[in-house]
Amino acid sequence: MDIASHATLGTVVAVGEAPGSGSCPFGRIARDVVNVLATEEALKSAHDAGADLIVVRETVPRDGALLLVRQMQASAPEKPIVVLSESPSVDEAILFIRHGAGDYLPAPPDEEALRRAASLASAGWHPRDLAPYLAPECPSGIHIVGRSEGIRRALRTVRQVAESGCNPAMIVGETGTGKELAARAIHALRGGSSENLVAVNCAALTAGLLESELFGHVKGAFTGADRDKPGLFEMAGTGSVFLDEISEMPTALQAKLLRVLQEHRFRRVGGTETIPCRASIITSSNRDLAAEAREGRFRRDLYYRLAVFPIRLPPLRAPDRRDDIPLLVRYFLETSTLPSAPRIAGLTPEARDRLLAHNWPGNVRELKNIVQRALITESGDRIGPDSLLFDDHQAEPVETRTALPVPENDFSLETAERLFITRALR
Repeated sequence: MDIASHATLGTVVAVGEAPGSGSCPFGRIARDVVNVLATEEALKSAHDAGADLIVVRETVPRDGALLLVRQMQASAPEKPIVVLSESPSVDEAILFIRHGAGDYLPAPPDEEALRRAASLASAGWHPRDLAPYLAPECPSGIHIVGRSEGIRRALRTVRQVAESGCNPAMIVGETGTGKELAARAIHALRGGSSENLVAVNCAALTAGLLESELFGHVKGAFTGADRDKPGLFEMAGTGSVFLDEISEMPTALQAKLLRVLQEHRFRRVGGTETIPCRASIITSSNRDLAAEAREGRFRRDLYYRLAVFPIRLPPLRAPDRRDDIPLLVRYFLETSTLPSAPRIAGLTPEARDRLLAHNWPGNVRELKNIVQRALITESGDRIGPDSLLFDDHQAEPVETRTALPVPENDFSLETAERLFITRALR
């Protein structure tokens, strides 16, 4: 795609701009720019004006910007958000994108960056009629695809747990089965459009960073803590905190989480003030937590505190879930932004049979990757079996294509890099 092409947006809501200022740079590629100062105004304006894009300026405090991103994700996930920063950093970019921002750009952005954001909004973010693909039990705004009895039964359990007020709630299932979507469904069913949903992957952070992320810290608590920082429990308010892959949480931190669940209060790292925790706690794991607890890798008392009513998501290979595979393929074709997607009408019978026979260790996430690969390689109007490139499919071993003889006692950087790349490919 030519980034400097004529991608034009209808309406952009610029947050952090005085009304009528006209300084939002997206005014150069949008027919109408609505300037608002506060995040509360942004939510209303985004819905009332039918915004194609929301731009958040650095003049909005970070916590307020994060809150806006999460609220828009909960109430209107189809509306993309771009964050502009005059002092950009990698940590800030990761933080905003992890919470749902579509892009994070240095301010003022150049013309190429503006066109890219406009193209993203116009090509891939506008809502489609997805009702035929979604489970009937799926709450509004949450896209859980499936019509099989397996996924519908799981969603009925989600609704029962959400409406019962059960806190905490635990979701278990293999990787790629949709645990985060189920967590968002619980949050939405508990009135989430007006509440915060904050999420953290417990496997992605070290013990110290995860503790600071959950509980926050006070200024001077450790090297680099130059200001007070609220944690996710505090930022969630009366909304929800989603702890993804909780089985990876360090044991010492598990004890602190158990105390929060029992006493409904916590302290920031380095702080003395007790802060009430009013949020709902939702956890997930792709491991068998009961077995982890029996073998001493997960605190048994925390497991029993979490496992009040486990919600189990069936894997894609399960007999009561496998019928959703063709439906998921059609959904991925409908929502793909690749240029080849519009000409692909579906699957050939041979490709369909091959997908139904696959074991799906990566579940829905793996299926999405395979459909994306097929859209790149397929030259016809239907996806055939030769275009289905599974993760375990290799025309020949990687070693026979890439391995080169290594001279004895060769300790050069070039040789080390070659060996490392070969090992990574294998």
